[in-house]
Amino acid sequence: MVSAKSALYYATHVNELRAIIQWTTWHNPVHERNEAKECETLKECFRLLNLTSRSFAAVIKELHPELLVPVCLFYLALRGLDTIEDDMTIDIEVKEPLLRQFDVHLEDESWTFDGNGPNEKDRELLVKFDVVAKEFNKVKETYRAIIKDITKRMGNGMADYAKNQDHNANGVKTIKEYELYCHYVAGLVGEGCTRLFVEAKLANPALLNRPELMESMGQFLQQTNIIRDIREDHEDRRYFWPKEVWSKYVTEFGDLFLPENKQKALNCQSEMILMALKRADECLFYMAGVKEQSVFNFVAIPQSMAIATLELCFQNYDMFDRNIKITKGTACSLMMESTQNLQLVCDVFRRYARKIHRKNSPRDPHFLEISIACGKIERFIETIFPTQTAKTLSAGSSATSTAVAGRPPLSEAEAEKRKEDEEAKWDVIYIMVAVFGTLGLISILMIGAAWFFGARFDLAFGALKNGNFLPPKTPQEVSSVASVVSSKYEGAVHSEL
Repeated sequence: MVSAKSALYYATHVNELRAIIQWTTWHNPVHERNEAKECETLKECFRLLNLTSRSFAAVIKELHPELLVPVCLFYLALRGLDTIEDDMTIDIEVKEPLLRQFDVHLEDESWTFDGNGPNEKDRELLVKFDVVAKEFNKVKETYRAIIKDITKRMGNGMADYAKNQDHNANGVKTIKEYELYCHYVAGLVGEGCTRLFVEAKLANPALLNRPELMESMGQFLQQTNIIRDIREDHEDRRYFWPKEVWSKYVTEFGDLFLPENKQKALNCQSEMILMALKRADECLFYMAGVKEQSVFNFVAIPQSMAIATLELCFQNYDMFDRNIKITKGTACSLMMESTQNLQLVCDVFRRYARKIHRKNSPRDPHFLEISIACGKIERFIETIFPTQTAKTLSAGSSATSTAVAGRPPLSEAEAEKRKEDEEAKWDVIYIMVAVFGTLGLISILMIGAAWFFGARFDLAFGALKNGNFLPPKTPQEVSSVASVVSSKYEGAVHSEL
């Protein structure tokens, strides 16, 4: 059921409504999962996948058949680890060995765990983890080795943090610790996925020689999530923003949420966003090495969502008051652009980098560094998709005037998108004119037909003038209307005689 608030929002944001309609109507998966060939345990694994993450489930289920099951099981294994790590009701004496030995449980078809708290949202995954193990033992040995290795390393990393009492009580201290935590929970995921892609011959093997690219893919996503979720994490007493950063602006972490510290909070936020932005160009470099379309979609959609989320958060104090996220319309628009080719994904990154640059304020202590980071993204995109073609140069004067005015010239893709947005606006106007025009024409035809069949509109108008807006109910009202009618007819008869 669509809420009145959503209806009002999309009535004033027709381009987002259009994106939702286009995505739901025209999107066709590159590959479709064939449920008819799946056994019951595999179907249960996909049900658990849907249960734990609808957003990731959608892109996983469209992967190439060679990777569909391994990536699904990889995700469920890491989600299981995360469910244990996040649950504060599990005693550390139980939690630590569980995390360190989770790779062993992956192959144990009899192992399940029901020790999570009753409010842990993904506890069902661990209660029924035996079905994951049964399917895991069926996949190729090479895929199993990759998944086990990443699970082992991630589990050990999580265990190290879980038993660190100072970290649990006071949060992350240094930027180095912050990046190490992001490495364990996301950077390793980037490495594992890359190894699976290359093993399946669906990505360039040279990616394995550039570990910093794999690392940036995970770091960019995880850092964006940590920035966006600050309010929720603060309420749960989980502190991931490093003290090395926030202590420059406030004495206590909670002071960031006080209204009188609004500008300090925004300056702190911009430094966190700057760290993430520095990874953006390496993410684009990584995506250039992905060969197969469904794998490209799998890696490109989350990255596009991340750069859009950073722009939403930048200089937006609302994130300290409530949880914020990009709208469904924006998400659908990003998914349409991110499931085509690298050039369109680069256009997304360029567009949001320019939005961040426009919001950047000289009062921000990181103004120059953020401007450089945004420029770095544009320069990288220019190296692979130059915008100064013969066509753009022939437009010389308009491009020069735009640059003189302090705005960068539009790329061909951006100009085309602006043109499409303008056309979409006029499409809505034309539809509204057609609808109201049709209703008006029908009304005229119906009134005309009633007049031809003898309807007396003069009597109706006369009754309205006398204040009779409702049908007569009492005998007195009926006689009053009858007298008006008889007088009208009498006048008509006398005039005819």
